[in-house]
Amino acid sequence: MRYSYEFKRKCVELYYRGEYPDTPSGIGDKRFHDTIREWVRIEESCGPDALRHNNQNKEWTPEERYALVARVLAGESNKSVALSAGINQGQLYQWVRKYKIYGYNGLISMKKGRKSRNPDMKKIGTRKPPKCNESEYEELIRLRAENEYMRAEIEIIKKEIALREEKEAARLKAKKQQSSKNSEKKDTN
Repeated sequence: MRYSYEFKRKCVELYYRGEYPDTPSGIGDKRFHDTIREWVRIEESCGPDALRHNNQNKEWTPEERYALVARVLAGESNKSVALSAGINQGQLYQWVRKYKIYGYNGLISMKKGRKSRNPDMKKIGTRKPPKCNESEYEELIRLRAENEYMRAEIEIIKKEIALREEKEAARLKAKKQQSSKNSEKKDTN
């Protein structure tokens, strides 16, 4: 559940007075009280503005990530470092895990998603290609016809090469059989 900044501030003020606000429906009392205590810790370590929602996520550089990971590896708790930096504890855990596995390179952000089968292909999207003028259109038709002609020519050449190879293989086979027959005749004499 996402709470407004004003609601969080009100909950923190009530906590300082020793009270808890009414628990919203659908959430357990213990979990809600733990969340309020976490808001209090965030406010104490980072100030009241840390409870505000950021409109967009901050892009962390590898150096900034390394500084946080180094603090965790030096012995500080994962939760306290995450609270002081204003990030999720699970995010920091992932950075520490990647650092342990891949080293500093694990902290560099990678492109997300599946790799393209053909990386040379560019995404066009729903954009339509620009209209050709008459001379470009005529050239396109001529080039397509030339392309087809060259494909047919290449196929013919491939077939001629295959026929030559077949004839040569048959000739070598006949020559080999002939030589084996001649050797058998010499052996019997």
